[in-house]
Amino acid sequence: MHVLYDENGDFKLGTILTEVEGSLQLESQHGRRTKVKAAHVLLRFASPTPQEMLPAASALRAEIDPAFLWEACSEGEFGFVELAREYFGSTATPAQSYAVLLALQEAPVYFHRKGRGRYRRAPPEILAAALASLEKKRLQQEAIAHWVAELCEFRMPEPLAAVQAMLLYGPDRNRPETKAFEQACLQTGLSGPHLIDRCGRLPSSQDFHVGRFLYEHFPAGAAHPTDGAFVCPDDLETAAVQAFSLDDADTTEIDDAFSVTRLPEGAVRIGIHIAAPALGLDPQGTIAERARKRLSTVYLPGDKITMLPQPVVRAFTLAEGTRCPAVSLYLDVDPADWHIRQTHSCVEAVPVVANLRHQAIDHLNERIANQEDISAEPFGAELQLLHQFALALASARGDSGRSHDRQEYGFQVIDGEVIIKERKRGAPLDKLVAELMILVNSTWGQLLADYDVAGIYRAQSQGKVRMTTVAAPHDGLGVACYAWSSSPLRRYIDLINQWQLIALIGGEAAPFDRNSTTLLSTIREFEPTYAAYAEFQSRMESYWCLRWMLQHHLSTIAAAVIRENLVKLDDLPYFLRLPSLPAEAMPGARVMLDIRAIDLIDSTLDAVYKSALT
Repeated sequence: MHVLYDENGDFKLGTILTEVEGSLQLESQHGRRTKVKAAHVLLRFASPTPQEMLPAASALRAEIDPAFLWEACSEGEFGFVELAREYFGSTATPAQSYAVLLALQEAPVYFHRKGRGRYRRAPPEILAAALASLEKKRLQQEAIAHWVAELCEFRMPEPLAAVQAMLLYGPDRNRPETKAFEQACLQTGLSGPHLIDRCGRLPSSQDFHVGRFLYEHFPAGAAHPTDGAFVCPDDLETAAVQAFSLDDADTTEIDDAFSVTRLPEGAVRIGIHIAAPALGLDPQGTIAERARKRLSTVYLPGDKITMLPQPVVRAFTLAEGTRCPAVSLYLDVDPADWHIRQTHSCVEAVPVVANLRHQAIDHLNERIANQEDISAEPFGAELQLLHQFALALASARGDSGRSHDRQEYGFQVIDGEVIIKERKRGAPLDKLVAELMILVNSTWGQLLADYDVAGIYRAQSQGKVRMTTVAAPHDGLGVACYAWSSSPLRRYIDLINQWQLIALIGGEAAPFDRNSTTLLSTIREFEPTYAAYAEFQSRMESYWCLRWMLQHHLSTIAAAVIRENLVKLDDLPYFLRLPSLPAEAMPGARVMLDIRAIDLIDSTLDAVYKSALT
């Protein structure tokens, strides 16, 4: 005697060896012996043998139409043997019964399992929905197969072209377009960006990298909407100064300028003038809210995404030849010992007579460092005086004031051609600007604290920097408190602090209290956003370094060993891990590399060690 039994949902065949109450000892069709509970037996039969039963039932199963079987079965719960008798007749053979069981089990859309060997046909409305879903899946699979074939021929199907950004930057693996795209990548052996490039759908490698950043941080696009109101006050008292700024050549958001006024008895009045967009923007207005979401200007070689709309920037930037709204800090200083006698802050219109550019006056750094007379140069006397004041400020903070030269690189991209220029930071003119900015940020931060007006501070203790609404010390700078206030055109924190400061100077209520949602959310969101912007700038600088190498058709390039297998390429801010570097190469050693390949889409450089340089 043979049996058909259920083992954890699988149907199996066996021959009875022994049977005791409640269980059977069986030998499977493959010769394995097993023990089965009697309750799991679905059908007993004398013939055919298990070896003959399975192929016979499978052949019969192939002829059974589940839809017709569904029509043929009765309402209510039924067993497969009962249905086999209705379908094949009252003398249904074991093979026919087994065939019906297989048909029932393989058609869960039509039949719902209710127990071992027992089923119930699906209600008509549920069956219709299930069949529609199956048809939808079938059509989807056909579409996927078609799309994959198109992609493998390097043609981009229109449905995939419509969601190209999603496929490149944020693939949704539940979508059929993504499934087709990933299958095509596997079949072609290409990464997603390279496959799209082969399809002719990647405008440029630069657009690809910028697009990734915009997709994540500016999903609605980087352009500023044209709505949102601001005013540029024209009734401010004009300061009796001749202010000048000191910035890089490509700076358009000019936040700070300086002035020097001689006072009786040899004293001087040093003015630090900060652009004042807070005068023209409602803290709760549309433009301010968008600035809060951006938090900072984003910089990348040859371009930038400004925090504020260009009309606002143009209205408030401290541009040469304009009378600009500003918040000014005046310091009356004794040049004999650089003691600050008194300070005064006010809101006013500042005449800006010059925008000095580092690239044009960098030659003065050496002369200032050597204490040469530069008074014949434009604003030379003022620059020299401010530098001496900056050294005194640095000394008071516990800084030696000596130049800490470090390499920085300026990028210009003109019609796709990249120009990379190296300059030393930490020179006298840089020191001048840095110290005056530390002074204005610490002075105004303390002013807010003294009058219990909320502000956002950067504090540092035990090497850790944090944002806070408490005026805590900044150990790294050596100041009692430090509130960013000097770049309101470029950083939202500075804009917040400027709103607070202007209210304080004007004797009005500050727009934000210490528990303001705006203050607290800005503190929470600023650091990760600022870090993401800086990381993007670094990635794009690396990309343009590769473009520069291709532009100069380099096959070799010199580098300096930093440590282990890390090298820095000459004349470029580009660092590279070099596994082929000899173990004996010490930090500082100079080496020559062979450039084997540059991939602008992956933004990678494939280079190997060639030789040592003396």
